[in-house]
Amino acid sequence: MLTMDFGLINSGIRLAAPLTLAAIGGLFCERSGIVNIALEGLMLAGAFAAAAATLWSGNPWFGVLMAAVTGAVVALVHGVVCIKFKGNHIVSGIAINILAMGAPPFIAGAFFGTTGSTPDVARSLGTWKIGWLGMEYSPLVYLSWLAVPFAYVLVFRTRFGLRLRAAGENPWAAEAAGVNVGKVRYIAVLLSGVFAGLGGAFLSIGYGTSFVRNMTAGRGFLALAALIFGRWTPVGAFLGCLLFGFFDAFQIRLQGVGRIPPQFVQMIPYVVTMLVLVGFVGRARPPAALGKIYDRELSSTGA
Repeated sequence: MLTMDFGLINSGIRLAAPLTLAAIGGLFCERSGIVNIALEGLMLAGAFAAAAATLWSGNPWFGVLMAAVTGAVVALVHGVVCIKFKGNHIVSGIAINILAMGAPPFIAGAFFGTTGSTPDVARSLGTWKIGWLGMEYSPLVYLSWLAVPFAYVLVFRTRFGLRLRAAGENPWAAEAAGVNVGKVRYIAVLLSGVFAGLGGAFLSIGYGTSFVRNMTAGRGFLALAALIFGRWTPVGAFLGCLLFGFFDAFQIRLQGVGRIPPQFVQMIPYVVTMLVLVGFVGRARPPAALGKIYDRELSSTGA
């Protein structure tokens, strides 16, 4: 009989970490008015960069750094398309996701001789044990926890956060008040890439020991769903990630129990996501200018 235990809870906490990092990144981006469904691609790019850089340098922390840098660079492409060229945010995000699904296997095939995965890294991030709290997790799990208060303070308690929220609610009024909306949005997009890239690094060198093709398995979309569930707030998004992380751990625990086909068991986190979205999307109010094309010379218009 399947029972609740600390092992299941710990697994849920670990599996929530990459979702939390990606969701916090998405929070910055969407609060500024830029739709970011490219979180999946940013996580994939970060996961591959972390594994490849660790293999090359032998230092997993260098891999973490390169995951953040790579995520920011790929996110910058999304920013340029949406901010400079005023492209459709959804189309740009889909294009980045498709690129991120194809480019890492191609590069892995060129450098490592296989498109399915990279070789195992000699050193992964391992775990840090905090004895007095009785916890032992990857450093990126702790970082995901710190990201929540960091995002809250930055978005709701700083001048930059006020400008960020103004850019997402009414960029024309913000510009009239002296805010450089383009600059604020670029910073927000870069932050989304950094955090999503770190989420990808957790998967390849924090939770695992290599990059595996399409290893995110939709976690970028789960992070976006958690962001909507949390009504574009750091704490709400974190709680949503914990919920999805728990159900992800639950489906792993269920595999091999009874006669339930594993394909149905693996669907559990995604079914929960759809149910959550059905229940919350209608009541969640996104930033008013989210997804709208911003042009200083024109009035508000839909993207």
